[in-house]
Amino acid sequence: MRSAGAHAMELAALRRRLEQLSEDGAGELPGSELEPLEEISRLVDLPEPDAEVSRHVLDRTAVLKLNGGLGTSMGLTGPKSLLEIKPGKTFLDVIAMQVLSVRETYKARLPLILMNSAGTREPSLDLLKTYPGLADDVIPADFLQGREPKIAADGFQPVDWPANPELEWCPPGHGDIYIALAVSGMRDLLLAEGIRWCFVSNADNLGAVPDARIAAWLADRDIPFAMETVLGTPADRKGGHLARRDGRIVLRESAQVPEGDNSFGDVAKWRYFNTNNIWFDLQRLKELQDADPAAPALPLIVNRKTVDPTDPGSTPVIQLETAMGAAVASVEGAQAIEIPRTRFAPVKTTDDLLVVRSDAYVLDPSGEMIPEFTTTPPVVSLSKDHFKLLRDFDARIPHAPSLKECTSLDVEGDVTFGKDVVLRGDVKIVGPKTVPDGEIL
Repeated sequence: MRSAGAHAMELAALRRRLEQLSEDGAGELPGSELEPLEEISRLVDLPEPDAEVSRHVLDRTAVLKLNGGLGTSMGLTGPKSLLEIKPGKTFLDVIAMQVLSVRETYKARLPLILMNSAGTREPSLDLLKTYPGLADDVIPADFLQGREPKIAADGFQPVDWPANPELEWCPPGHGDIYIALAVSGMRDLLLAEGIRWCFVSNADNLGAVPDARIAAWLADRDIPFAMETVLGTPADRKGGHLARRDGRIVLRESAQVPEGDNSFGDVAKWRYFNTNNIWFDLQRLKELQDADPAAPALPLIVNRKTVDPTDPGSTPVIQLETAMGAAVASVEGAQAIEIPRTRFAPVKTTDDLLVVRSDAYVLDPSGEMIPEFTTTPPVVSLSKDHFKLLRDFDARIPHAPSLKECTSLDVEGDVTFGKDVVLRGDVKIVGPKTVPDGEIL
């Protein structure tokens, strides 16, 4: 890390993760040590602040998007945020539309900042340049996430991979955002420019629009950190959930569940699930980091992979990661808030992509994705063999079927969809099959 030019804060954070790795039960959070979270604040109960308060708090808020992903799980080689989700509109287009609309509504500065990786930086910034007036005169449009060595699972030394030395490195999870903000100079620049709060979300979650009610709630109650949560459904079984441990709120991710612990998927017990929409106070973050360069303290997540993720026979490695939402456990006074599902519509797979490309959501000129379904979005399950990669998905579904009246869609095998197909209720299709134009199922 030193020879690669790492900052002292990055070294301190890596040193902490290595110390955590040496502890018994490293990276584990057993269900037996946790208690369910009781009632928490709800967005629907927060008052609508008046226009001046809304303008004031949003004027001092920055919108940060986690934009380091290349969409490799869908077979992409470029930024996932440049994937088209509506005709002619990518994730980043919609994000730009949303920020410009909120700025106009509240007459607020509200800078948009991306946390990029080296692979996403140039194409993402090029797209943002197509939106006149989006750039801030002083605050840069992005900063880079950090990186650290992948560690050989056998012997715990930095892995050596001469075939592609870039694969010897990995990002330290999105918990790196706090260190990356500081070492890039972005944290201090934002504070110098009068920006007090950051609203952070994944670039693939188009429901994460800045909300004046939450910003005013943070300011009024002097809340240093807040996590947006949703009530869990069976679809959230793999997502991180909140619980209490020794009286404090903690976040548990699937990678932290010990082998043989079957408690994780119990959505009735663990009611509140992490959306990765978080808010935090930059001034409080600076105070924490002035006292501890590796702050905030985050629990370790040990991800076991191979050095070349496309080659299961390559050297087994561990990646030491942290989750940004886990700061809820270490920041004194942190809160969780329940939000409606409309603020949480991530696109992690082509299953999710089909839902947002369909008429289940309509893209408003303000960038808001308006749900057209009556209660919950359709649950889609597409055959992984035929739809996992984007090129296969696009070849078989060149035109998204109507899903606004669909409850669930289960596609098994090789199925190709024609134009103007309408799906209603619970639909199962078994291939090989071509669904003809105009078919109603």
